[in-house]
Amino acid sequence: MLKEYHKIETLFERDLKTKKLIEGNFRNKTIEYLKNNKWQFTEKIDGTNIRIYWDGHKVSYFGRTDKAQIPAELMNRLVELFGGEVNEEIFEQKFGETEVMLIGEGYGEKIQKGGLYRKGQDFILFDVMIAGNWQPRESVEDIAKTFNIDVVPIALEGTIQEAVDYVKTKPKSIFGTADSEGVVGRPEMELQDRTGNRVIVKIKVRDFI
Repeated sequence: MLKEYHKIETLFERDLKTKKLIEGNFRNKTIEYLKNNKWQFTEKIDGTNIRIYWDGHKVSYFGRTDKAQIPAELMNRLVELFGGEVNEEIFEQKFGETEVMLIGEGYGEKIQKGGLYRKGQDFILFDVMIAGNWQPRESVEDIAKTFNIDVVPIALEGTIQEAVDYVKTKPKSIFGTADSEGVVGRPEMELQDRTGNRVIVKIKVRDFI
């Protein structure tokens, strides 16, 4: 069954008057508890969320919600990457009848930061769910190789504070001439908090300007 991709929460609470983040005041106590563990932080691409869904028989394309519209140029690129008989056979060979959701970002010209990233529009993979389970980085990279697609780069590995310090330097994106939007962090081991939500967090450059 196709699911919408979950929202990724911001690291700290906001001051209700200034709208600024209150550093050290974590929104999620589980993330605070794990702050000194080793996390993996990938670059956050400024684009539009895309889900590629294999139901065990055919491929479908969706935005972050089922009603979201995908730009025509981007849709053509997605069909090029994942559509057609050959790609269907690759899905069958790789996953059989198991449900798979590939989550990525549609990015490039006319999408958010546009041509600062690249000419034209493309898809970059950042998450994979197989049979309801989120996959580790190695699996995400393996699936990207299978379909000859890009995967979001690892910006750094370290603690939460090291990621905050990194974002404060206003780093450049690994792609094109764009500034980095920030990072998305996950513990080395896939975890859930006490309410069953995935432990994952975003740290955006603009929140520290």
